[in-house]
Amino acid sequence: MATPKEKDGADYLKKYKIMELMNNLTSMLLFHRPESPREFLIDQLEQLKVSKQSSMEGPSLFNDSDLDAIFGILDPTNQEYISYAQYKGALATLGISNINEFPAGAGEDKISRDTFKTDAKEGLRRS
Repeated sequence: MATPKEKDGADYLKKYKIMELMNNLTSMLLFHRPESPREFLIDQLEQLKVSKQSSMEGPSLFNDSDLDAIFGILDPTNQEYISYAQYKGALATLGISNINEFPAGAGEDKISRDTFKTDAKEGLRRS
């Protein structure tokens, strides 16, 4: 059984999404492999701070072309839509846990590229 201090620590980590932040920063660090890791991390945290204050897009491993590529993999016949199950699975793979349960097109099981990209960007921004 966890001690009160351990529970307080776990609650703090969960409340401020510290593990998600550290995972994101570590992933970006390993992806970019900068010559000055500390400066890179400071820059990423500063960008994150600015994005929170101004509602701008924050630092992320995935840009528009990456999301287009993911959508293209899920839509190899260029129908310009994917199923809700594909949408949900792709967002989970991107590390987005709190997804839009009723995205545009879900009723017809046809999620458009724009809906996918918008929801992915929003989910990545929140995480």
